[in-house]
Amino acid sequence: METKNMDKDTINILCKQFSLKEEVIRYVEEKEKLIKENLSIIDKNKEYNQYKVIEGMQKARLSSTDFYWTTGYGYDDIGRDKVEEIYSYVFNTEDALVRPTIASGTHAITLTLSGILRPNDELISITGSPYETLQKVIGTKGNEKGTLCEFGISYKEIPLDNDGHINIDQVLKNITEKTKLILIQRSTGYSDRKAINISEMNNVIRKIKENNDKVIIMVDNCYGEFLEKKEPTDIGADIMAGSLIKNPGGGLALSGGYIVGNKDLIELIANRSTAPGLGKDCGLTFGMTRSILQGLFLAPHIVSEAVKGAILMAAVYSSLGFKVIPNVDDLRSDIIQGIEFNSRKRILEFCKGIQSASPVDSYFTPEPSDMPGYEDQVIMAAGGFIQGSSIELSADAPIREPYYAYYQGGLTYEHCKLGIMKSLNNLYEENLINKDKLV
Repeated sequence: METKNMDKDTINILCKQFSLKEEVIRYVEEKEKLIKENLSIIDKNKEYNQYKVIEGMQKARLSSTDFYWTTGYGYDDIGRDKVEEIYSYVFNTEDALVRPTIASGTHAITLTLSGILRPNDELISITGSPYETLQKVIGTKGNEKGTLCEFGISYKEIPLDNDGHINIDQVLKNITEKTKLILIQRSTGYSDRKAINISEMNNVIRKIKENNDKVIIMVDNCYGEFLEKKEPTDIGADIMAGSLIKNPGGGLALSGGYIVGNKDLIELIANRSTAPGLGKDCGLTFGMTRSILQGLFLAPHIVSEAVKGAILMAAVYSSLGFKVIPNVDDLRSDIIQGIEFNSRKRILEFCKGIQSASPVDSYFTPEPSDMPGYEDQVIMAAGGFIQGSSIELSADAPIREPYYAYYQGGLTYEHCKLGIMKSLNNLYEENLINKDKLV
């Protein structure tokens, strides 16, 4: 069996050095031919977003001297200020807080909520239950100290409707004078729903603002940056948060998070991140200005590579009979590809395949383990240059029925493709798929 797209040298290295079966290579190649049009749509978004990022850097008059940094308190760190100015331009907001000391997306969201909300305020999540880590921040799960509920903040959540969309009628019915902030989680998370796209979000935000223009609308934008031409802050979101080791870091940011939005809200959040009176004026960047901005420059391209890989993953596994979310032709608003395996063994072999395709720690075997913030054990496949970077090729899965694996990232499409082939090869060799479909 000879593949039609790859030359013999490429086939040889895949078969000999990566131990792939040629029928697996051929199968993935055949599915790749079916998604050419899907990939071209991604390129259009990439081009637009690339120009948007360059425009933001030029508008801020980014200079090579902006890469210098200070010590101590971080006073007069012009690089830090320039990063935040550029983020505010790119995401079309009044202000921004972008710091390497924000440890994760959950940390960025927590800073935002705790900076804005006060005792007796009400928080409503309108996309159902948020990530498990955030549920512990709110206080609806676990027995952690310092939760929002412990500080007298009340919480409600509105489930999505049966089609996986925001139930706007229920949302409007539940908003009261006590409601201070509404949270929208854009991404899938560990669920079986699609990401909330910009069109739906626009409709929801408009209706909420028409009903009550004082309520603050916050978007958890993790995994969603540069998937579409507009961001939530382009369509009326008041505040938005995310992680630099996901999409906007472009695989180069070593750590950090960002928060963008209305100036008065950023001031509240900055005071929470340092201290009232210090706000944004303190805080070291530890020499990360260059990598943060170069990562942002590359982010539209890197995100497009990751999304193309996710589409190929969906094409390969859906054709083998597995349920995939989103499907091949669905509009995508995050980089995550969910696959329902209905088997612990399948999910373990899938993740092992992703790990074995990694440039770093490829020889490690991922195993399920307890993870901070999660109730179930989680298996994580991630052999990236930045630990925990989910814009690099990675996959993770809570060990619970129906055994969904969540695949994301890939700095290059070719790396995504290798991960797909390695994961499929594992299932093939362990007789965990219908081999007849590959012949």
